[in-house]
Amino acid sequence: VVDAAMRQRMGEAAVRLARAGGYTNAGTLEFMVDEQKHFYFLEMNTRLQVEHPVTEMVTGLDLVKLQIRIAAGEALPFQQDDVTIRGHAIECRVYAEDPDNNFFPSPGKILARRIPAGPGIRMDDGVYPGWVVPNDYDPLLGKLIAWGGNREEAIERMKRALDEYYVSGIKTNIGLFRRIMAEADFSRAKLHTRWLDELLQAKPMKPAAATEVPSAEDAAVLAAVLYHVSSNGGEAGAEKAPTAESRWKISGREELVNREPKK
Repeated sequence: VVDAAMRQRMGEAAVRLARAGGYTNAGTLEFMVDEQKHFYFLEMNTRLQVEHPVTEMVTGLDLVKLQIRIAAGEALPFQQDDVTIRGHAIECRVYAEDPDNNFFPSPGKILARRIPAGPGIRMDDGVYPGWVVPNDYDPLLGKLIAWGGNREEAIERMKRALDEYYVSGIKTNIGLFRRIMAEADFSRAKLHTRWLDELLQAKPMKPAAATEVPSAEDAAVLAAVLYHVSSNGGEAGAEKAPTAESRWKISGREELVNREPKK
């Protein structure tokens, strides 16, 4: 895990590289780290990365908003010393792909979907039951982010969120993420560039023919979606159907309403 001293050195190196290239605005520099905690420059992306929610979760900054303001000619509303890192965050990029079949894309119609929620959980996505995953574009379905006070808490929250996450009608890599989170080496951050390859070779994924038996709740959700699609001429509406609010949100509002004022 990157410690504070390494993060400081990486940040300073990143600033020097960006200045040397005359670059302004949000950007991402990637480094490789060896066992002796030496790091080596890989590449610079002159844009936000897909993983930018991780930075947002640990800093509280809205990077997309800041990027737009800088492009409009505004200055950053803070100094580097004002940026505080708090806790640890992990992101899982959920794809319509089949880990059992060499990660081939899995286009098709999403029949049912249940997204996770709860403390420290953020879900960035734009798909819904009835949406068709196309053949022509990147099969990214969404980004699931878990924040915790430390790495251990972030992992435990991600485990729970992945257990809540459900998509039917297509293959996804959600099951692979559940497996990764359960690995002791991942918890200890004992990782390297061939770690996933070695994991899959040592413990292959279950055969593609094997499918998870859905719970009664999942079966009920699937039946309701199929009925809705069939009653609309085989096509789901373009707009998302209203859904019940998350119990986490309802509980959070109640706590805010009932909270005693500070004396």
